Formats: sequence, C-alpha cells, structure tokens
Amino acid sequence: MSEECLFCKIVAGEIPSDRVWEDDDVVAFRDISPQAPVHVLVIPKRHLASLDETAEGDAQLLGRLLGSCRSIAEQEGIAGAYRVVNNCGAAAGQSVFHIHLHVLGGRSLGWPPG
Repeated sequence: MSEECLFCKIVAGEIPSDRVWEDDDVVAFRDISPQAPVHVLVIPKRHLASLDETAEGDAQLLGRLLGSCRSIAEQEGIAGAYRVVNNCGAAAGQSVFHIHLHVLGGRSLGWPPG
C-alpha cells in the first residue's frame, strides 16, 4: 500500500466508495465522475502505479482484473456491450497512479476514443 495513494485509501476503507465488486485481490467501485451510465473502476488491492510497473509475476493478478471486468459487466447488465480502458501514464490520461481499469457501458460508445 502507498500511504498517499487515493485508491489504496479506498481499498483500506479510509475513503468511502460505492463498491460493486470485491474479492481477495480486486475491488471495483463506481467512478465519481462517470463518463457513461455504467462507469466502474476496477483496481488491484495491491499497489501498482501503472501497467508499466507490472512484471511477469503479475500475470495472474492482471487476469483477475480482466475477469472481474467481465463479471461486473454481467452484474451491471451490460454484458456483450461494454468497453474496458486502461490509461498508462499522465499523457494518456492517467490521473491516479494506481493501476485501474474503467468498465464503461450503458450507451453507444464511439470510436475512436479521446
């Protein structure tokens, strides 16, 4: 855990969140500034700043993150029509430096993004 990390504080329960999913490795909660009718952030409980900080040993955790996205989409009623986004680095739009996936759905999502 990082003492300054917003998402680590959410994992620890120090900052409230609208949690929609949790298991031993992953927490998911609604984004406070949603960009779609369904906008859920999926994070590992272990602090990793970004995808660039992961290593081969993190493959199982990354798989759990993606698998959770599928389960969340089913739970939220958007299975088969959702987007999963990861922003890596400030220039790509990452604003919280704790790896996280955005699950977006509930409306038509245009392409290209951004």
